[in-house]
Amino acid sequence: MGNIKTAISIKKPLFDQVDALANELDMSRSGLFALAVKEFILRYKNQKMLQDLNDAYDDIPDSKEENLMSRMRSQHYQQVEDQW
Repeated sequence: MGNIKTAISIKKPLFDQVDALANELDMSRSGLFALAVKEFILRYKNQKMLQDLNDAYDDIPDSKEENLMSRMRSQHYQQVEDQW
């Protein structure tokens, strides 16, 4: 897979921090930006997955539904009690 060049605009103080960190890590600024974007995407996907899971389990029954389910379980048990 080939590389694609892109241009971004950032404030000078941030650029200076990126430049210093890239030098400290002995890597190119492009490599540092690519690494940062990969990390951001991974964190975003993990947050999205967590939110999707929370949404899926957010339908916990309220007390009225719990009461109804309890009565239904009791009736079901009475119906199948002799069949076990």
